[in-house]
Amino acid sequence: MKHFDEIVKHSKPLKLLFVEDNQDAREMTAMILEDFFDSITIAVDGVDALEKFKKSTFDIVISDVNMPNMNGLELFKKIREIDQSVSLIFLSAHNEENYFIESIHIGVDSYLLKPIDLEQLSNTLYRVVQKHRFSLESKKNLLLLQEYQEAVNESSIVSKTDKKGIITFVNDAFCKISGYRREELIGKNHNIIRHPDNPKSMFEDMWNTIKNKKSIWKGIVKNRAKNGKSYYTDSLIMPILDLNGDIVEYISIRNDITDIMSPAKQLTDAIKNSNDLILIYIKIEKFDILEEFYSNDTLEMIQEKTKNYLQAKFSCCNIDKVYQLGNGEYGLLLHKNGFTDKNKLLQKVKVIQEQIKEDKIDLIDFEYDISVLISVVYDGSRILESAKLGIKQLLRTGDYFIVANNLAKIKYDDAKKNMEIVSMIKKAISNSRIVSYFQPIIDNKTMKIAKYESLVRLIDENDKVLSPYFFLETSKKTNYYTKITNIVLEYSFDVLKHCRADISINLSAIDIEQKETREKILQLLENNKNYTSRIVFELLEDEDVREFEIIKEFIKNVKAYGVKIAIDDFGAGYSNFERLLDYQPDILKIDGSLIKNIETSAYSISVVKSIVTFAKEQNIKTIAEFIENESIYNIVKELGVDYSQGYYFGKPEPLMNIIS
Repeated sequence: MKHFDEIVKHSKPLKLLFVEDNQDAREMTAMILEDFFDSITIAVDGVDALEKFKKSTFDIVISDVNMPNMNGLELFKKIREIDQSVSLIFLSAHNEENYFIESIHIGVDSYLLKPIDLEQLSNTLYRVVQKHRFSLESKKNLLLLQEYQEAVNESSIVSKTDKKGIITFVNDAFCKISGYRREELIGKNHNIIRHPDNPKSMFEDMWNTIKNKKSIWKGIVKNRAKNGKSYYTDSLIMPILDLNGDIVEYISIRNDITDIMSPAKQLTDAIKNSNDLILIYIKIEKFDILEEFYSNDTLEMIQEKTKNYLQAKFSCCNIDKVYQLGNGEYGLLLHKNGFTDKNKLLQKVKVIQEQIKEDKIDLIDFEYDISVLISVVYDGSRILESAKLGIKQLLRTGDYFIVANNLAKIKYDDAKKNMEIVSMIKKAISNSRIVSYFQPIIDNKTMKIAKYESLVRLIDENDKVLSPYFFLETSKKTNYYTKITNIVLEYSFDVLKHCRADISINLSAIDIEQKETREKILQLLENNKNYTSRIVFELLEDEDVREFEIIKEFIKNVKAYGVKIAIDDFGAGYSNFERLLDYQPDILKIDGSLIKNIETSAYSISVVKSIVTFAKEQNIKTIAEFIENESIYNIVKELGVDYSQGYYFGKPEPLMNIIS
């Protein structure tokens, strides 16, 4: 599903009005939409929807086309008379061409076909939430712009020039740092403060950006004051346009960064002030070992010589300079507009890297064989952090080259999301909002409930019931995972006293390898001996099993209580028949990916048939998950599967629903 996390992040705060006259379709679609929206108002026809729209405000309206009393087209016309900004989405079971042209005139944002396809829905919602997001950001940016203007006037070095680059205005800060009086500057070209160390290519890029592209140019500029002293400015130059889009003048805003311009800081600021850069980050291989063998003076000489060598080696890439960053690391910046074909650039860098392996650096007393790791970033934000993360990844993997686009953002987003999830888990545990839901498992011969599977759920602060997909993997990285497992075990054993069916409990290798969890399970079995024959432990397939002997011993111990063992998701992933010899299971749960496609996949039928045949020969029962409709049920039943589980028979429900 396209950008699911990003869609949900921006769609959750939006208010949705959903209009559908068919009750079954309304309930089914509403369940899907609940994954994307926290606030959903439901209307049963156009008249009902219009009344609710007038009484409240909504960001999005999704409506069926054909409805009694007032159809979707009439509803959207009236809504547009009230609100021009609300997003409108038609929902229809047919390609009703006669509505398309009229819907365009109304300003409908999109069109969804029934039954709703999640991919189509996510793509549509992605476009709609982006529209709302950009609108909100525009309002914020306008306010920020006004605040920035006030701040700039007070704190920055400001100048203006005419279209030819002749200075027409300078503020006091400009005069102070340059050492020139205002009268000496007005009417002159900015060349008066230009330092000869600046590369010609930088000014060519600057004029191309502000004059030809009519865009903002940012960069680090080295200047020379009236007394000959050098100073660095973090510069922004932009064209001022009239209503026809013609350039009237140019304005330059600068900040003095001379005191902080270490090579690392120069690189950081150069990157910060430009969105049009490619970063090549280089590290001398095994530099930590060099530190053990050479003195500081020799290390400094190696790094300085390497810097000069890299400057010459990468001159074909039109780099401005090599930033020597210490610890055997270097940064090289290139302008994107010089490399429209990124693949060619990457290939060129790889060739240079291979050449470096073959070369030697003359260090006067000896020659040094050099080999380097290279991390390239040409896309995304926070390119320096991404490049450094790329180097760390190369050190972990033993590779030499990586394209590290967006690694920093990925890591940051993952960390932020995980922290939010951890906080949510902590609150849920503290407030007893980790619970078990129970899904029925049907005996295919009797069509009666034979078992319930205990499935963990988290109820968030908004009373939204979340499946393990949203929190369980993150919990495994914390000590909360064991607490969640213990809560589920308590729930599951308790329900044995309230029903006669078997209760199936999921256990991962992490659970069983934890001594605390094993002791908890054995204690529960000892305290519930009258019910243990109705317990099934489903062992989740896991590639990270470290202690096979512990798991085998655990199976032996719980089977002594009459507990049955099932292997979950069998037939895909890490399943293998050797594992069956170790676990000696009583039940195989056939992987859902095989079942949900079984209506159209001959391969799935063949695999399931093989599993069932093997299971019957070994006197092992089989369960098919993802039974979503009668057709799938009939197929698995015909194939000889013993039990069925899925929404066709019932969704997971709270304990009280089962008891009642």
